[in-house]
Amino acid sequence: MTDAGSRPAPIRTDTSNAFAHNTLKVRIPAIVREVQHLNPKYPAQIQAALDKLHDEIAGNAPIPPLKLPAPDADDWAAAYAERAGETWQNTQWWFAEVYFYRLLMQTVRWWETRIDPFMSKKKEELASPLLWAMLDAALEMHGQPPEQRLPAAILQALWGNRIDLSFAPALAHGHDWTHDDLLQADHEAAAEQILRQRGTVHIVHDNTGTELAADLALVDAMLDAGVERVMLHLKMHPTFVSDATLKDMLDMVDVMRGGQHGPPIQGLGERLYAAWLDGRMRYAPDLFWNSPHFLDDLPPRLEQVLAGATLVIIKGDANYRRAVGDIIWPYDTPLSVALGGFRLPTLLLRTLKSDTLAGMPRDIGEQLDIVDAAWRVNGRRGVIQYEAGLRAED
Repeated sequence: MTDAGSRPAPIRTDTSNAFAHNTLKVRIPAIVREVQHLNPKYPAQIQAALDKLHDEIAGNAPIPPLKLPAPDADDWAAAYAERAGETWQNTQWWFAEVYFYRLLMQTVRWWETRIDPFMSKKKEELASPLLWAMLDAALEMHGQPPEQRLPAAILQALWGNRIDLSFAPALAHGHDWTHDDLLQADHEAAAEQILRQRGTVHIVHDNTGTELAADLALVDAMLDAGVERVMLHLKMHPTFVSDATLKDMLDMVDVMRGGQHGPPIQGLGERLYAAWLDGRMRYAPDLFWNSPHFLDDLPPRLEQVLAGATLVIIKGDANYRRAVGDIIWPYDTPLSVALGGFRLPTLLLRTLKSDTLAGMPRDIGEQLDIVDAAWRVNGRRGVIQYEAGLRAED
């Protein structure tokens, strides 16, 4: 555990950070309206509750407490108590975003219906020919030596993170990139770690759809390389529009196994299903990944699960923010410092959609500030960052 007093304060939603402020003032209210558009059959009571949520966030009202009890109620009550009386546009950004999605689940009554308010968008992405073309291309490496396949699969998993249904600027970049878009590339070091240790690898997933398909191609490559087990950490309830839940994962594997996208993809689905049956691949949804806690504040249950990990792969921008405390670090802050008390071997795969970033040469960051003022938030550029960490035996 890192002493909170020794770390800078996280980003706030006031005008001290333009991107965070715009998120609460514009983007999140727009997401509420999108939920209403995607779900026209919601009863009038739910539509009215969504109107209220929209108006309160856009109007910078005080953040309301949760109402109905749920499995995570105590955890959220403690986090809310620290910020009682704060308004949506003058609070900690990380708390505000994750709490919004938690309030959204309450508003649409997800805890009672289990109906995903973003399901129609997810289904549209799952039906996208581009998704399956990307996966076909990724599977062309199947059968190649692990020393070649693993680094390529890691790179593909990185760029899959651009396909984020909650953030149009990143989505616009799609699957196209140039060499200049990759700012740091530690995938060779991570692949070497996997091949040398071959123990248990954990993946903290981000988006479903295209990104999840790329992640599963990476899982297949790791199992083929001799990794003993892969643990797939998923959100417990829908959040950040397209973040992967257990249902999203099961739907993805089922579609792969269905055969409608050709033998290579069907073969991948069958290999993944077989790996799940024999325990080499396990799904691990947990409320922690929906919570306001940062990564170095893991509950004991997850500390136990992650203990002894060969590697923890952290996917995407929101998970990156969770990992480094959602802080505006000086660019050249070592990752080991930004990760705080989290001391396991860690691979961060992320296209940049927010301001926080650590472990970057200062001159590169300052040069990019000059040529592209939005480079940290527009989803164009990516980083593959590896931190060796300290295992218990070290």
